Amino acid sequence: MKRQTTILSIDDDVQICYALNALFRYQGWRTLTAHDVPGGLARFREEMPDIVLIDYHMPGISGIRGIELLRALSPEVPIIVFTIDEAQEAADRFLAAGASDIALKPIKAPDIVSRIKVHLRLLENSRGAEMPQDSVKGISAGTLALIESYLRHSGAFYDVADIALGTGLAEQTVYRYLQHLAFLKRVEVQISYGKVGRPKQHYRAAVPPSASTGNVSARQK
Repeated sequence: MKRQTTILSIDDDVQICYALNALFRYQGWRTLTAHDVPGGLARFREEMPDIVLIDYHMPGISGIRGIELLRALSPEVPIIVFTIDEAQEAADRFLAAGASDIALKPIKAPDIVSRIKVHLRLLENSRGAEMPQDSVKGISAGTLALIESYLRHSGAFYDVADIALGTGLAEQTVYRYLQHLAFLKRVEVQISYGKVGRPKQHYRAAVPPSASTGNVSARQK
């Protein structure tokens, strides 16, 4: 019998936790809740959830420290951090601490559900990593090569819409393949904030360690 997906939410706002739990249960996921970092770490050790959501602004131990402590417990669990801070410096701190993704508050149901589903798919693929990397379920070697070829052509950073336009693929398909390539460390990911809206991700082909150290400037949106 397939294990039920378990989501751990760490947020001191009881109403947000209640709303998230209702949303996730509707998706058929099992929910866990903690209202501070120590409680979240305890629930994590007890239950080993599939995904962790954590708020940046937490009482006592900060969300960033919480991310670091969670990452020390598991190098692979996806960690999505909630924040109202739109500064690029904040995004860089979250990623440096070990966050997998960033979602701006106020939380939108379709956005967070989609993000979780993508990370669950990546997690499933990673657990089948002993398989040939281009034969993971739902991943076509031809499509993977097309996207990588497009990125290598210039070496610049592109967003999903750019890559979809350049390759003729649907944006949803491009995003899924980019997440797979990111897991394989074959693309670099840059997260940036505009003046409005949620964080935007840009991608470029990863530079091999033996390649020139010259950096290509990221194209800002």
